[in-house]
Amino acid sequence: MISVQHLTKYYGSFLAVNDVSFEIDDGHVYGFLGPNGAGKSTTMNIMTGCLSATSGHVLIDGHDIFEEPDKAKRLIGYLPEHPPLYLNETPLEYLHFVGEAKGLHREELTRQVTQVMEKTGITAMKNRRISNLSKGYRQRVGIAQALLGNPRVIILDEPTVGLDPLQIIEIRDLIKELGKTHTVVFSSHILSEVQTICDQILMISKGRLVAFDTPANLEKRLLAPNEIRLTTDAAPDTLRHILASVTAISQLTIEENTGRWTVAHIRTDHQDIYELSRTVYLAFAASDCVILEMALKKGTLEDVFIELTESGAAAKPAGRKEA
Repeated sequence: MISVQHLTKYYGSFLAVNDVSFEIDDGHVYGFLGPNGAGKSTTMNIMTGCLSATSGHVLIDGHDIFEEPDKAKRLIGYLPEHPPLYLNETPLEYLHFVGEAKGLHREELTRQVTQVMEKTGITAMKNRRISNLSKGYRQRVGIAQALLGNPRVIILDEPTVGLDPLQIIEIRDLIKELGKTHTVVFSSHILSEVQTICDQILMISKGRLVAFDTPANLEKRLLAPNEIRLTTDAAPDTLRHILASVTAISQLTIEENTGRWTVAHIRTDHQDIYELSRTVYLAFAASDCVILEMALKKGTLEDVFIELTESGAAAKPAGRKEA
């Protein structure tokens, strides 16, 4: 549905987007994840035709956003980070204005305005001035205008910024619902948000796409369990002696011992963390000391995010699609 090919954007000498390529299919919710200033908004503005690119192409269902802007833009509904609302108008007046700008008229205009108000839950607010609405309802009005014209792709830039926790949950639920009938792409720097909503995640850092995969695959592939946290009654020197024969250990770190117990972190490069756990258990079974607690540290999406955005190294997950 969307093909981004070697997209590059310079602001003067500053490289904001660096040779980004990916493909987005129909019928999924995609999350554009990255720290502030990573290039998310710039990329999305180029994808919607609101900003030119220094080089590269964006195809929307085969239509180049730069060479066939009218055809490509008809397929896109866009909510910028700051919704372009007219605060002195009511949602009903504003949506009629946007609908007419998108080429809707008469019965079709009325039908679609009614439909998007119902879908976004703003029907009860349709005759209130937008200036008197909460930020959550303003975001809903912004999403409603993006839905007018029945676009196949909905692009939302930071749709939950500035909302309270309840409003965030409501907008997340709305995005999930939209994902059933549209291809949705939204940007965020909130890890839990993309993990909860998205089928696929695109991570961007310093203008580069560093990962493109499902949340589960990112956690599994990039940071599989590779650390054991061990609590024992063995003294530090005794612990080192017990584990000396366990060859799969790549790093042993012992926390400062201020009580009766010793807490250690065991890292391994071995692919099977459970085999290491078994070996550690058997080593203790042959000693006079006991294991009081042994827990695996598993990678989280937050760990992946920090690792990729700080290192800037591109990941190569199997699910990534490049043009």
